[in-house]
Amino acid sequence: DDGVVHTVWVIRGPAEVREVIEGFAPVEALYIADGHHRAAAAAAVARLRQARNPGDRGDEAHHVMMAVLFPHDQLRIMDYNRAVRDLNGLTEAAFLERVGENFLIAKGYPGKTPQKSHEFGMYLGGAWYLLSAREGILRDDDPVAGLDVSLLQERLLGPILGIRDPRTDSRIDFIGGIRGMAELEKLVDRGGFAVAFSLYPPTVEQMMAVADAGKVMPPKSTWFEPKLRSGLFVHRLE
Repeated sequence: DDGVVHTVWVIRGPAEVREVIEGFAPVEALYIADGHHRAAAAAAVARLRQARNPGDRGDEAHHVMMAVLFPHDQLRIMDYNRAVRDLNGLTEAAFLERVGENFLIAKGYPGKTPQKSHEFGMYLGGAWYLLSAREGILRDDDPVAGLDVSLLQERLLGPILGIRDPRTDSRIDFIGGIRGMAELEKLVDRGGFAVAFSLYPPTVEQMMAVADAGKVMPPKSTWFEPKLRSGLFVHRLE
């Protein structure tokens, strides 16, 4: 339905498998771009089954998981946008005043994905605004704190709208950039949400810098393309 064609090649012979393994051997590091929770769950299952089976050899089915590898320059990171159901008890005027403490506000933004880092689109009351972070709030001392998604969370969503933990707060929703800015407008115009934000997507290099520093990307900060169709393969654990 989405016009994407998935092509699969089957290899069975030991020589072919060995050739693939040797081909990836020079790669110094692999980065999990998507599926962190699935990877952690698979590792937990492997440890649990190994602990329960004294004769575990290390080559059983529970020790492997499905993965797909992409060169970093063939990945595209799209924006992962936010919509919040209410203004945390503030009027639109009071909300804008609070936002203006940390961001320069320009009304009449054309409603598109921001064109550079530290800028945000905001849809409020039927109008688009461009928010530009003031110099005093920018951080370059930490790869996570320097991300736009962290900037929005720490300077607006948390202190102004009361979204302390975006992973568990039911007042916030996340919209993949592939759905477009019209989806943000629709959510607000229908009355289910009070305000929506569009973000400039992080770069692959930023994501790798976070991993290299031993840190974790903020929740719902990346929307990767291409995505494989779910259910193409099933890995059964007996």
